[in-house]
Amino acid sequence: MRLPSQTPRATPSAFAWLINQPYLLLSLTSLFWAGNIVLGRFIAGHVPPVALSFIRWSGACLLLMPLALPHLRRAWPQIRASLPFMLLLTVTSISAYNTLAYIGLQYTTALNALLMQSSGPLFVAFWSFALFRTRLTLVQAFGILVSLAGVLTIIARGDLSTFAGISFNKGDLLMLGALMVFCIYSAMMPYRPKIHPLAFLAFTTGVGSMLLIPFVIWEISTGYTMQVDLQTALTLAYVVIFPSTLAYLCYNRGVELIGANRSAPFYHLIPVFGSALAIGLLGEEPRLFHLIGYALVLSGVFIAARR
Repeated sequence: MRLPSQTPRATPSAFAWLINQPYLLLSLTSLFWAGNIVLGRFIAGHVPPVALSFIRWSGACLLLMPLALPHLRRAWPQIRASLPFMLLLTVTSISAYNTLAYIGLQYTTALNALLMQSSGPLFVAFWSFALFRTRLTLVQAFGILVSLAGVLTIIARGDLSTFAGISFNKGDLLMLGALMVFCIYSAMMPYRPKIHPLAFLAFTTGVGSMLLIPFVIWEISTGYTMQVDLQTALTLAYVVIFPSTLAYLCYNRGVELIGANRSAPFYHLIPVFGSALAIGLLGEEPRLFHLIGYALVLSGVFIAARR
C-alpha cells in the first residue's frame, strides 16, 4: 500500500473547490474588511493614516512576492500592454481608496463608517452603468433594497429614530468619497487583464505602495509619528494579512466569477459582521433586531447574487 501518495491530492482539490465558490469568497472578504474598519478606528491616533496605508500594502506585497514573482514575470507582457488600465486599477483600489478611508477614520466613528459601506452596491451599479452600460436587473435591485433594509435595522438597533441622532462630519464625507473611488475599481474589475491573481495583486500592491511614498514623506514632515506598542504591532499584522492579502485575493476572484453588480450586495455583510464582532469580542448582547437584520441582509444578498 502507498497511502502517503494519496495525501497530496486532498489539498489541490480543496483549493480548487474554494476558488470556485464566489459566495464564500465574497463573504470572507466582508468579514476581513469589517475587522479592518473596526481596527482602523481603534488604531487612529497610534499610526498616521497614510503611513498605515503604506505599511498595509507594502507588507502585503512582501508577503505575496515570493509566490507571485514567477507569475509576475510571465504576465509582464500583458501588464505592459494594459499599463494605463492597470495603473487606474491600482490607484482606485490601493493608493487612493485606503488612504482616504484611513484619513476619514481619524474623524468619524466605526458606526458611521459601517453605515457608509451600505451605499457600496449603489455606487457599483452607478459606475457599472456609467462606464460600461451594465444595468442592474429588477431582481438585483430588489435584493439590494432588502439587504439595505437589514443593514439599517442593525445599525438603528430596531429603532428608526436612532438615525435622527447620527451626525456627519468631514470624516464621513472622506469615507463616502473613498467608497465611491473603490466602486470604480469594482466596476472595472471584470475587464482587467486575464493574468494570474497573484501577479495582479503583487503588481497593484507594489506599485500602489510606491505611489504613496511621497505622501508618507510629507506626512512625516508635518510631525505625525507612530506609537509602537504591542497593540499597534498586532493590528498591523492583521491589516497586512487579512483585509489586504487574503481579502483582495478573495474579492478579485469573486468579482471575476459573478461580476460587479452581483458581487456588490456583499458590501452589506460588512456591517453585519461588524455587529457580530461587537457581540463576540465586546460582549454586546444579541437582540431580536440583530436576528431580523441578519435575515434581511442574507435574504437580499441571496436574491441579488443569483443569476
